[in-house]
Amino acid sequence: MKFEETYLNDNILDALYDMRFDEMTPIQERCIPEILDGYDVLGVAQTGTGKTAAYLLPILSMLDDGDYPKDAINCIVMSPTRELAQQIDQAMQGFGYYLDDVSSVAVYGGNDGNRYDQELRGMRLGADVLIATPGRLLSHLKVGNLDLSRCSFFVLDEADRMLDMGFIDDIMKIVQQLPKSCQRVMFSATMPPKIRELAVTLLHDPVEIKIAVSKPAEKIRQSAYVCYEPQKLKIIKHLFKAGDLQRVIIFSGKKEKVKEVTRQLKQMHINCDQMHSDLSQQERDEVMYRFKAGMTDVLVATDIVARGIDIDDIRIVINYDVPHDAEDYVHRIGRTARADRDGQAITFISDTDIYRFQQIEHFLGKEVEKMPLPEGLGEAPVYTKREKKRNDTRRHGRWHSKGNGSKNNQKRKNTHKKHSSDKSGK
Repeated sequence: MKFEETYLNDNILDALYDMRFDEMTPIQERCIPEILDGYDVLGVAQTGTGKTAAYLLPILSMLDDGDYPKDAINCIVMSPTRELAQQIDQAMQGFGYYLDDVSSVAVYGGNDGNRYDQELRGMRLGADVLIATPGRLLSHLKVGNLDLSRCSFFVLDEADRMLDMGFIDDIMKIVQQLPKSCQRVMFSATMPPKIRELAVTLLHDPVEIKIAVSKPAEKIRQSAYVCYEPQKLKIIKHLFKAGDLQRVIIFSGKKEKVKEVTRQLKQMHINCDQMHSDLSQQERDEVMYRFKAGMTDVLVATDIVARGIDIDDIRIVINYDVPHDAEDYVHRIGRTARADRDGQAITFISDTDIYRFQQIEHFLGKEVEKMPLPEGLGEAPVYTKREKKRNDTRRHGRWHSKGNGSKNNQKRKNTHKKHSSDKSGK
């Protein structure tokens, strides 16, 4: 389906034309009409499916068309990390290029006083769209820097990552400041029970849109080493001995492990950097700049880089530990083999992670090739086949499908259509 077949307004369509965006992705095709029609939406989709545009485009179109207060914050977009907030802000600048009357400001922590003052000025002038991390937004709320009582749209992006990072209590404090009439959109890559509970609390009769997790790109050459924890760094030393180290990301689920691996790599004289939540915003910006510019060969990172951060030309992704689930595995290795390039993904499977990796293989529908340990590293753990637990949780189903929303949803739908009646039926 093409963007011009929706009733996004002409200013949005002109920006999309300039950006050479023509066909919608599946998540965009299903979300954009629902949001334009005034429904609350629960979207389940992985990073890289185009979900930022799926919520920004309809909201910006409505802000440009509608009679929204000029001195109010009309839309809040919540992001779990500064990096993702910056990326959403960049997308906002592109999509809103022709929207002269729609303004935005990004609000996130880890900045100097000048940045804080810029945020404050933007909020006091009534920025239409506020893109924020939870902690920073809450701090502005506590000191009375902003008023959300007239906010018309609220977006919670990467809700499962918010949960992982312990932000849910902050989110609920922010939501309490929103008017009941505020249209709400929530996106998550996964749907664990706590996220489902959050959706029940946050959303009003939402349309649930679920896009199945894609399998990794065929061009990614996947392999794994079954090993004990002390053998992992020795395997890396073996992999890097050829010296062709440009564009490598090493992922670990724990920042302490990221720091340790970085220290060990520097002792091997590997040109590397680390990325984790303990770094200041300026430090993280500098790390990303050096890596994107090719000044750093290897980036050791927590999953903060796996979701929502657009880095091209990655040749190798190494999972220093097995990700928690198939979705995280796909996010991580999806950093390579982009734009029809080839890429390699290598996973280290410790003896305690064998069953977890077998679950990932079950999702992939194939066994990942197991490589023999390099000479001199000793024996590897036995990759024992284990029976899948019968009580393995699987949750399917929909909240409700398009067309059977509540009377309140229908009322919002009709209200928006009234605002949009002057459109030419795109």
